[in-house]
Amino acid sequence: MKSHARSRWVLLCATIFISAAVHAATVTPLWTLDGFKNPESVVYDAKRKVLYVSNVNGAPPEKDGNGFISRVSPDGKMLDAEWVQGLNAPKGLAISRDKLYATDIDSLIEIDLKTGAISKRHAAPQAKFLNDVAADQAGNIYVSDMMDDAIYRLSGGKFELWLKDARLESPNGLYAEPGRLVEGAWGVMTDGFNTRVPGHLNVISLRDKKIASLGDGAPVGNLDGVEGDGHGAYYVTDWMAGKLLHINAAGKTELLLLLEPGSADLTYVKSRKWLFVPMMNTHQLRAYRVQ
Repeated sequence: MKSHARSRWVLLCATIFISAAVHAATVTPLWTLDGFKNPESVVYDAKRKVLYVSNVNGAPPEKDGNGFISRVSPDGKMLDAEWVQGLNAPKGLAISRDKLYATDIDSLIEIDLKTGAISKRHAAPQAKFLNDVAADQAGNIYVSDMMDDAIYRLSGGKFELWLKDARLESPNGLYAEPGRLVEGAWGVMTDGFNTRVPGHLNVISLRDKKIASLGDGAPVGNLDGVEGDGHGAYYVTDWMAGKLLHINAAGKTELLLLLEPGSADLTYVKSRKWLFVPMMNTHQLRAYRVQ
């Protein structure tokens, strides 16, 4: 091999190595907090520097009045185990304009963050299994209905069906970006929560509701939480397999951590590189730093 050709080869190999090193993420455990009851979702309130955690506390579809929301400090201390009570099976959480929104089977619960009081209950009588929540820049609230291939929207005080399409493939996690939603599909379900085809990430236009796969649409897993990493890619949990995944804009998937089944609706705090994962089956909240 001629010297200039060899030099180009060495430079190419070095570039590939450096690129791989830059994109590879290191996940370091920070703490684990016990004492929850089937925690499903977590969200960070930057204004008050506190985490909110939804607790199903029983069967996810049951209207049993057992559900509640906890308050936790970012360093892993339980501040108020049952801060909001009187819910059934709260799951997804999102914050918008000093309100905390929580799904509760066939309702979207609106909570005043100043007082912790439930200010409104937005009913969706046709909904089967409301799951995750996402808020866009305009303050619209989007909610996935996992069992009905549907997404609801709260806009201008009206909560109604926004999109219903089999291509959503049991929508679970939602993440709002300018002009679009990123949706984590559970997959094509057969018996219960089992799937014939595991899910992948979709993107949905907020303008015309067009659905497209992120990447080639190849099955990834039974996806639950979806959070942007701040660089055009996503942290995603696979509930059934207990995986924490990193999926880039082209749909390429990297396994970051192998946890236990039940890894649910995570949140990521970009400014601190904190990642919080509720573990629904082991009744824990786990905190990590991603670098």
